[in-house]
Amino acid sequence: MLCEIAGKPLILHTMERAKSAKLVDRVIVATDSQEIFDVVVAAGGEAMMTSQDHQSGSDRIAEVAEAMPAESIIINVQGDEPLISPDTIDAAVQALIDDPNADISTASEPITSLRDDVLNFNVVKVVVGENGYALYFSRSPIPFPREASLKHGGPNEAIEAEPELLDNFRKHTGIYVYRREYLLEFTTMKPSRLEQIEMLEQLRAMENGAKIRVIHSNERSVAVDTLEDLERVEAILSSGRL
Repeated sequence: MLCEIAGKPLILHTMERAKSAKLVDRVIVATDSQEIFDVVVAAGGEAMMTSQDHQSGSDRIAEVAEAMPAESIIINVQGDEPLISPDTIDAAVQALIDDPNADISTASEPITSLRDDVLNFNVVKVVVGENGYALYFSRSPIPFPREASLKHGGPNEAIEAEPELLDNFRKHTGIYVYRREYLLEFTTMKPSRLEQIEMLEQLRAMENGAKIRVIHSNERSVAVDTLEDLERVEAILSSGRL
């Protein structure tokens, strides 16, 4: 969170992107790090110290949300998303407002690279049903291109031979939008089996019957999970290609 990108710590880029969203009234950096807290406050942002015992980002956000007004909409933008589009944030918020049946809303975006996205287990893939709700999230390539794989000798060879197969994949953007009351309920649920296998907290919600509305965004983001990701984001920001 404190690695410098284009002259400022990564967390400040993410904070500024969230502040630029039109439907966001307040941006709080929830952290258990005094160093991150100090950096955010020194930059004029708002930060809150939270417990070090949280197992997921939503658990940490829920600690802060407890003090928020009833029926608030709580947006969890993961701190490692310095390129997340404010338009994507707004669209995800609006989706929850518009859908009283949804418990959570989130976003997906196009996948354009076999190596950087499809085969990268740090990039989470999402499959969405015809009704716009998530069917599953995975670090594995889903949906699996069976016929093309049989034809070309494997999924990697199939995508290399037929690049249009990339259109079947969607990357999950690092944002969750909750109604405050559902968030507080969600974080009382025990970590689920699939969540622990894939290390994806949204699977806990799905295993407990949650409906997750997924908006399709054409904006692209890069979550910073590795040094290579950091270098990609640095190159993008330095080039001004946002």
